[in-house]
Amino acid sequence: MTQNPRPLPNPKALRHNWSKDEAQAIFALPFNDLIYQAQKYHRHWFPANAIQKCTLLSIKTGGCPEDCAYCAQSAKYQTGVKASKLMNPKIVAQDAKAAKAAGATRYCMGAAWRDVKDRDMDDLCEMIQAVKKLGMESCMTLGMLTRSQAARLSEAGLDYYNHNIDTSPDFYDKIITTRKFEDRLETLEYVREARINVCCGGIVGLGESEEDRAEMLRVLANLPSHPQSVPINMLIAIKGTPLGENVAPDAFDFVRVIAAARIMMPASVVRIAAGREHMSDAYQALCFLAGANSIFIGDRLLTARNPEVSKDRALIERLGLGELEAHHCPSEIRNR
Repeated sequence: MTQNPRPLPNPKALRHNWSKDEAQAIFALPFNDLIYQAQKYHRHWFPANAIQKCTLLSIKTGGCPEDCAYCAQSAKYQTGVKASKLMNPKIVAQDAKAAKAAGATRYCMGAAWRDVKDRDMDDLCEMIQAVKKLGMESCMTLGMLTRSQAARLSEAGLDYYNHNIDTSPDFYDKIITTRKFEDRLETLEYVREARINVCCGGIVGLGESEEDRAEMLRVLANLPSHPQSVPINMLIAIKGTPLGENVAPDAFDFVRVIAAARIMMPASVVRIAAGREHMSDAYQALCFLAGANSIFIGDRLLTARNPEVSKDRALIERLGLGELEAHHCPSEIRNR
């Protein structure tokens, strides 16, 4: 006889006190039960068949002094990525216009820095204002911030700041040694204080265990407020990095992370970030069924390939998915 799915907390509740046992129990659910539960949470907070399309531009590529074992942009590895200077804000503004014309409602800008230099703040603020004028959500990922830098970005109108924790606290130093897990949490604290929405997720396929994946999500869900945006990346193994020979994670394992994120942070936008180039249409459809409601469009995602826009358009049409408009996240801060 088929058992009923194990009951979970009310989908209306936003919890910040998940235990390790509870997080691991979600991952241990039979796959069908997990998807069923994730759908209940998803449909309470979001339109059932809508996704947001985002674009991510590398505004400063390569030469990063960090040693993130997965990253093509680290100066410590020979990956063939050439370092470049910060882009001209006017060029970024032109690219944002093209992204909007292609259907994106969210525009993300990423710089390969360990931390932000004050000398670059004027250009960064100009980029934010150009994106805001287009009516798009603006997001930046620039490395670690000081409290005053976060405040300045907020004053410029930045909607979201991305700063991923990547993995669990216990596994973190197996992947990165040039900064501490606590450094990531400090920047997130400054971002929250500045009333910028937090975009924070992680990577699947680093060599972590299922317990590490559960703990990564537990850390995020137990923050003072849930990240309004939770990107889940599949590792893209880059030749020349320490993880260049890693095998892609099992599809069902990746989908489990999506579903668990939806259950533990139900009012957050869960984004399929890196790795879609290597996913079949059916794989991506499972991700949407599990609660993902955002993708990145465009031929590139920083330095990695991404599915062609025409291919994404065809998949979205086949699945009957509509548009999740900008600023549709129910937990988003909208005071600017």
